[in-house]
Amino acid sequence: MTIADGCTTTTTRATTRPTVSFELFPPRTPQSTDQLWTTIEALAAVRPDFISVTYGASGSTRQTTRELVHRLLERTPVLPIAHLTCVGASRSDVATVVNEFLDEGVRNFLALRGDPPQDQPDWTPHPDGLSRASELVELIREVETARCGSSASEALRGAARKLSVAVAAFPHGNPKAGSSRAQDLRALLAKQEAGADFAITQVFFDPADYLDLVRDARAVGVTIPIVAGVIPTTDPGRLLRVEALTGVQVPSALLARLASTDSPVERHRIGIRASVDLANAVLDGGAPGLHVYTFNKHEAALDLLEGAHLGGGAPTAPDQASGPRVSTDTMDYVTI
Repeated sequence: MTIADGCTTTTTRATTRPTVSFELFPPRTPQSTDQLWTTIEALAAVRPDFISVTYGASGSTRQTTRELVHRLLERTPVLPIAHLTCVGASRSDVATVVNEFLDEGVRNFLALRGDPPQDQPDWTPHPDGLSRASELVELIREVETARCGSSASEALRGAARKLSVAVAAFPHGNPKAGSSRAQDLRALLAKQEAGADFAITQVFFDPADYLDLVRDARAVGVTIPIVAGVIPTTDPGRLLRVEALTGVQVPSALLARLASTDSPVERHRIGIRASVDLANAVLDGGAPGLHVYTFNKHEAALDLLEGAHLGGGAPTAPDQASGPRVSTDTMDYVTI
């Protein structure tokens, strides 16, 4: 597939492997901890560019997120990205958490406003807190600047291991926050201006949703890479739970195809085929990489990568000091 940029026509699929990354959440029980490390070992074998670790509503998984990120740093060659939210917390509390992660050796964050606790359906900022993700990006940068200014050794560490900050992008607007596409594009531009390095999208099921988002983001001045966040569509129950959590509607045709068989093997095949088609469409449209929402299970995630020819022949895992590798090869000229 090719896209004309107004002057020339250029092949959109990068010549090097697009970035590959995964999302995990902290384990909730000792048994799930063992299962999670089986998953991590399998995911690490394909040498992803990074693995992100979620952070529960209002910091509910603060300790377990830190522990998982620490173990990834200590026990694997994989670069971890720590999710961080600001909802329900004071500015000083958030700064403390940022410092805790930096003390652990974390150099990469995914800055999110975050969802309110389940018993607080209407989001209200902390009186001394942050009201949007762009302010969290600014705070992370401010904490890093203060640390680098505190001593020559901290400044040297900061120069040798650059800090990176990722943010979220919403192909549909943000249904849970009640925001429109236009509002979220302005928010994405504000995150970039605050110091974000790249964005990862919320789930979507139609490649046009991603391609239109990139086109519209470029039109308003967003230049950072936008990584496509995808979910293996093999489990209809999980898809419906994701719909309830995010407000992003699962296509009825996809649910009907998954429901057309009682065979788990056939259902898995149908779901992977749909996921691979989606992945290939956005990669051919210029996506610099795929971020796979794994739900702490590796089988479907790896089958998706294999189907998209991303499961083997991967480059050497990135050095922890170099920050996450997010390809910009196609984002410089794609005008979708």
